Amino acid sequence: MTAFTTDLQHSGMPAKDLDETIRFYTEVMGFELAGLFHNGDNRCAFLRYGHLTVETWEGDPANMRDGAINHWAFDTPDIDAAFENAKRLGLDFKDTEIQAIPTFWDKGIRYFNIYGPNHETIEFCQIVK
Repeated sequence: MTAFTTDLQHSGMPAKDLDETIRFYTEVMGFELAGLFHNGDNRCAFLRYGHLTVETWEGDPANMRDGAINHWAFDTPDIDAAFENAKRLGLDFKDTEIQAIPTFWDKGIRYFNIYGPNHETIEFCQIVK
């Protein structure tokens, strides 16, 4: 799959309280708020520190124990080609088709998720340009 990705895009974790999470990461940890978006009735924030971006959102329960990271996302310039390659490789799909969230960034995102060998979620995500 490395031929279909360019870098690690973000890690994701649900927030117990999104405003508290934003405050902690920006005021205590020195992250910048790179984006705050609506996804249906919920909000999703992208927090950036140097090269690291953390996606955090409301609407899903926070793990509140070790292992709180929900997924790793790889930056994927051609989501259709990556999806076809993942099918050819016989990867363990969490999503049976490419998903989309049109309210993220300027023109939305397209993505799909697979499971790794430890049942971790690995996302392949294209920011629509």
